[in-house]
Amino acid sequence: MRAPKIETIIDLLRTQYGRRYLEPNCDPLGELVQTILSQNTSDINSRPAFKALKANFGKWEDILTAHIDTIARVISAGGLGKIKAQRIQQSLLQIQQKQRKLDLSFLDSLPLTEARDWLKQLPGVGNKTANCVLLFALGKPALPVDTHIFRVAKRLTLLREQANLEEAHEILERALPPLDIYEFHVLMIEHGRRTCLAQRPRCFFCVLSQVCPSYLIFVGRAARKMGS
Repeated sequence: MRAPKIETIIDLLRTQYGRRYLEPNCDPLGELVQTILSQNTSDINSRPAFKALKANFGKWEDILTAHIDTIARVISAGGLGKIKAQRIQQSLLQIQQKQRKLDLSFLDSLPLTEARDWLKQLPGVGNKTANCVLLFALGKPALPVDTHIFRVAKRLTLLREQANLEEAHEILERALPPLDIYEFHVLMIEHGRRTCLAQRPRCFFCVLSQVCPSYLIFVGRAARKMGS
């Protein structure tokens, strides 16, 4: 079976999970900090860490002079406290030095590629983190690819099996209509969490079963296990 058209995938996922609409939060600096906190952990852990950070530091400038151990203790709920504390402080220092103020609103006036490249100069900021800032804060058509999207896209053969996570951002973003990037991002994540699971995908209940090249492979495996 050939790879399904990406528009078909989005339409089918919409029928299953409903339409999704982007409302940019217009806070790229806060989004940057929150996304760094979310690295290698869940939203359940990173959100309390972000709230604690804002509650303990009156303004972002206060983090510039804080001791790393203090920052790490405040954000400990998000895991990897010291590493993330260093990344946050160093990123804020670089922004301050380059812009002479802690403000990323200028990114909105830059072309997408330039804005992304600027963010990727910051410590610990790769494609996913940069794209989260640009999409969720500024509404730019930048696609963050997480493990769910990466897994589901490979099963749908939107990505070749040898593709790595960094390549996936460029390949999928280029394949998508800009106006569909946000919906593709959130719907694919939801599908990966609820149906196209990592270990035991629920293929019999999958809205993409008729267009998924991996459907027969997983169904065949399930049937063999039941018959053994």
